[in-house]
Amino acid sequence: MNLDGIHHVTAITGDAQRAIDFHVGVLGLRLVKTTVNFDAPDLYHLYMGDESGSPGSILTFFEVRGAAPGRPGAGMVNRIVWRVPTAASLDVWADRLSAAGRPVDRDEATLTSSDPEGLGIELVVASPEDGAARAAHSAGVAPRDALGGIAGVRAYSRAPEATEAVLSGGLGFVRESAGRLVTRGAERRGLYLVDAPPGGHAVQGAGTVHHVAWTAPDNEHADWIARVRQSGGHPTEVIDRQYFRSIYFHEPGGVMFEVASAGPGFAVDEAPARLGEALRLPPQYERYRDAIEERLTPLRNPRAGTAAPVMADTRGTT
Repeated sequence: MNLDGIHHVTAITGDAQRAIDFHVGVLGLRLVKTTVNFDAPDLYHLYMGDESGSPGSILTFFEVRGAAPGRPGAGMVNRIVWRVPTAASLDVWADRLSAAGRPVDRDEATLTSSDPEGLGIELVVASPEDGAARAAHSAGVAPRDALGGIAGVRAYSRAPEATEAVLSGGLGFVRESAGRLVTRGAERRGLYLVDAPPGGHAVQGAGTVHHVAWTAPDNEHADWIARVRQSGGHPTEVIDRQYFRSIYFHEPGGVMFEVASAGPGFAVDEAPARLGEALRLPPQYERYRDAIEERLTPLRNPRAGTAAPVMADTRGTT
């Protein structure tokens, strides 16, 4: 029983529109779900990924309007590692990110950059072990160069030895080398790269990662809860997130992990061709829709090429 690679990574933004403009408009992802934070329904929760919102392609954002910039430190993910098809694609992305005003650091094997709020980005050439590409089809990015999903994350651990021991012990990761842990599931692998933390205190804020989610079948959740407990962790019970079901816990280095199911997926409440175009609410908040919409700022989707606000009410559309 192994985790099947990344399910999604969730970050914090102080400006939902800015996050959409960059990650959809520049990185070429598809906005696949516009909803709200389950615990704070007057704030957006945005999901971006490939055409269908496949596990492994998804980057999500909690909007905390006006949030001050954060600073990754011990106990936090510091960079999201995306895969691209070829080394030549790295050159294309170096030009594209530079043209968008983003810093670029390039060597033969990788490219590093950041989004406008400082969220760390790393691009690497895909390996066959990564499984099938999970790419969006953006008009601005040629298919031969499109991001093919999230390969893994880099994290600053408060206790690197304990992180490696627990992940490579009870949680089934393989320690390939110091600081390089790999999980291999039925379809793909996922990378967890442990870096030495910088000095100074970690600050959660805009441009930082809130948690990283790994993929597992629904019927394995009880086993994962048991394994985490046996490894000394404190998992939650299974929580229904409408588009998937999850458990949460912290690995020994402080990073929040989620184990999420692949389904039911993002088409449960809107047609696949219309993903992300309208505000979808968790059922418990639907009766408050009018009040919630009044507190949310209308969003525009650069990929849609339309002036219609993303949050236009389409109740009853499937």
